Amino acid sequence: MVTKLRIVGAGLALAGLGFIGAAGFAYSEVAAGQNSLQKFSEAQGVTLSYNEDGQLTDHGSVEGAEAILDRLENEWGYKVVESELDPNDPLVNTGTEYMYQMATVGTHILTGTQTVTVTETTEYLGETYEPGEYEVPVADQYWADFEYGNDIAMQVRGQAWTGVAHGLFGELGVGSVTASTLKLGLGISALIAGLGLLFLALGAASFWIASDVAKRDAARAAVKVDEPELVTV
Repeated sequence: MVTKLRIVGAGLALAGLGFIGAAGFAYSEVAAGQNSLQKFSEAQGVTLSYNEDGQLTDHGSVEGAEAILDRLENEWGYKVVESELDPNDPLVNTGTEYMYQMATVGTHILTGTQTVTVTETTEYLGETYEPGEYEVPVADQYWADFEYGNDIAMQVRGQAWTGVAHGLFGELGVGSVTASTLKLGLGISALIAGLGLLFLALGAASFWIASDVAKRDAARAAVKVDEPELVTV
């Protein structure tokens, strides 16, 4: 019994060491990724704006920033992590900051206007436009929302949703996913390390129990030796 417990304990301890080694490797990879993302963010040099009270602003407006956050949380369904919006570290380098920046770009496009030239009477979004030049609102329309074939719609879409806009969405999306993946990797590393410690603790407990069993068996053996033999006639 004692031998079996010690073998089990040794196996658990070795498994624990293996898990801790795997956790160390996983953490080193996550740390390398975090360092790379930080360097990339520093090279981009994009920062968020805060006022003297530490409130997030958009072109100096707290209400503008709140509208962007509202779009991000309620329209796009992104869970904003408040701790990642730090006025003491305005550099865009976390998942929430990348997504906020994406929502900022999107909001400015969606709520903006574009100058179009109408060459013939055209109906667009319930209004009739005679030939001339107009400032036409994007009206919260994404790329696929515009009326295909409508000359005004095609002009507005082409000027609003440029290649630069799509490129910014792609770049910021990659940054957000990368940051979120690294956070997940950090959690998995901690979980693996926790399993390693648990296995080590179980291994130590097995050795401790084996020691107690060995002492108990030794005590029983000593009692047997000390007992006088019964003489039968």
